[in-house]
Amino acid sequence: MVSVGERLSRARVRAFVGRDEELGRFGAALAGDPQAPFAFYVYGPGGIGKSTLLRRLADHARDAGRLLVELDGRFVSRDPAEFEHAAGPFLDVPGTVLFVDSFEHCQWLESWLWHHFLPRAADDTLVVLGGRRAPQPQWAADPAWSRLLHVSELEPFSAEQARSLLVAAQIRPELRDRVLRFAGGNPLALSLAAAAGSEGCGREEIWAPTADVLRTLLAGLIGEVPTAAHRRALEVAAQAHSTSEELLAAVLPGEDVHPLFSWLRDLPFMESTLRGLHPHDAARETLAADLRWRAPNAFESMRRRLADEYLRILREAPEERVWTVTDDLFYLFREGATLARLRSWSREDEVHDRPLHLDDIDVILRMATETEGAASADLVRYWALRQPQAFSVYRLVSTGRIVAFTARLVLPSPPDAQDLATDPVVAAAWRYTEETDPVSSGEHIGISRFSIYPEQYQVPSRVIDLSSSRAQAEAARARGRAYGFAVFQDAETWAARVEGTLVDTTARPRVGEYTYGLFAVDWRQLPVETWLMRFISATEAPAAPSGPSPVSRNAFDQAVREALVHWRDADAFAACALLRSRLAADFGSPVGELRALLRGAVDDLGLDPRGVRAREALTAGYFSGAPTQEAAARRLGLPYGTYRRHLRQGLDLLCEALWQQELHDPR
Repeated sequence: MVSVGERLSRARVRAFVGRDEELGRFGAALAGDPQAPFAFYVYGPGGIGKSTLLRRLADHARDAGRLLVELDGRFVSRDPAEFEHAAGPFLDVPGTVLFVDSFEHCQWLESWLWHHFLPRAADDTLVVLGGRRAPQPQWAADPAWSRLLHVSELEPFSAEQARSLLVAAQIRPELRDRVLRFAGGNPLALSLAAAAGSEGCGREEIWAPTADVLRTLLAGLIGEVPTAAHRRALEVAAQAHSTSEELLAAVLPGEDVHPLFSWLRDLPFMESTLRGLHPHDAARETLAADLRWRAPNAFESMRRRLADEYLRILREAPEERVWTVTDDLFYLFREGATLARLRSWSREDEVHDRPLHLDDIDVILRMATETEGAASADLVRYWALRQPQAFSVYRLVSTGRIVAFTARLVLPSPPDAQDLATDPVVAAAWRYTEETDPVSSGEHIGISRFSIYPEQYQVPSRVIDLSSSRAQAEAARARGRAYGFAVFQDAETWAARVEGTLVDTTARPRVGEYTYGLFAVDWRQLPVETWLMRFISATEAPAAPSGPSPVSRNAFDQAVREALVHWRDADAFAACALLRSRLAADFGSPVGELRALLRGAVDDLGLDPRGVRAREALTAGYFSGAPTQEAAARRLGLPYGTYRRHLRQGLDLLCEALWQQELHDPR
């Protein structure tokens, strides 16, 4: 009896075309050729065939008797320790082959992999990475790695290879030229056409290269949906980040979901991962857009069911599941205007959080002093002694360097008099509760007291994303939480960002030389679940003010920094505070003209010999595509400390130049 796995492997062999060089080099490595590479890095755009090639290589490794460890980058933890645990046999069992697909989703691990993980591999092991981005160039150029690493950029199929795929798929001869004219050598389009078969290719007009073609192909792949239950299962898979059989059962009560899940799994564009089924990105977007157009009420109804299930898990699941569920919930509403204002969605400087340790105290105090002054640092020290469990320390995954910390305090009623006497911000929060609706005995408040990331201070960032997710999850799971508070130094900018989600208390407590805005939500009046749904489901941005609002110099400088941070993220840049300044008041095309103004202002710094280094640091840090500031420093050939000094000088010069335009000559 032939196993299902063997049948799948044979089918892949029959359908596979091309990629001879990659197969040959990998085969030599499996055979123990001492000249063969140890690491294979395959990259190219979506749909180019990376996953198909990795599955074929995995079949080869399996046939050779090798132990396989297969990971999917979309579901890799932010914590290198968890990656190491998942890939454990690669370090312990000789001959293991490690495959990591969709590596672009965990690209932040790259430096750590080359520096710390791969050098500890067991004997005779191999590693294959597949992603959309090329590896960092220093690894291919590193003499130590150049003979051990083979990098392949996958190209479209040649005309001969594309035609052979259609022949193998038994596409009728008279239809092949039309398919080839549409698909060219793109493996995804060819595979979809091949899977749809000749029945899906009967009309010449369907091969016009538009989005409608992909919808037609997908319809051919799915065929006649057997039942309404199958249609609803497809609606789940089109929206959920990943779909498990358990999730299907929760959002389709009363249905026998086992055959539905099996049907989804057999669809040609569906991939199986550790957390469930995941449609190919192009297929997902096409399905979701089609479903939203064809049945908007059903689309919204299913999204609400999924959100309700995620909220249930948020309340009841074990703690280790909570953080991924929060991300799944936000993924549902990722196009919402509110999330665009408040979340960065950036994974370039990926971080992971850890509890505060004594060894971290000096680092976080230095960060607090740098961004908020000595008086704030004294309060950080105070709360670190009083509530060390409230602190999270964030490290770059790539290097392990501490870059940020946050503190989410929990304060019971009645409050401790010493806490109120020591911290003006906490005292202002309690005054607000007393004046609004006092906290009863046995209740408590939560306050996100510190959010300090010196390189992206209090602008939407990955640190604020993660800290907010934890704060929202804690509020959903806590018992007796009366209020939640958030604290931001740039009160005017954040008041606009959180409008409709948090109430501006109008309190502006002062610590040292800085004042802070205090924003609140009363969880007794507005349940967390209701608040979250309001927060994440808004699809329209608030109406823009009729004219630009005057801002303080501090708020203006922060808006300039925010615009630079989000330079490469079009959605976040379009929501940045600098667009509400006088600078952008008369722009016909605000986003494009503001980008041009910023770029021109940075270039102008180089007209003064004293600003040349500053211009180079700003260009490398924000415009060049360098994934981290360390990478930008390497690109300029500078020590990191020197680069940071030039960057600070550049930011000061740029903010001053733009501020003068804001005051005197916006044009």
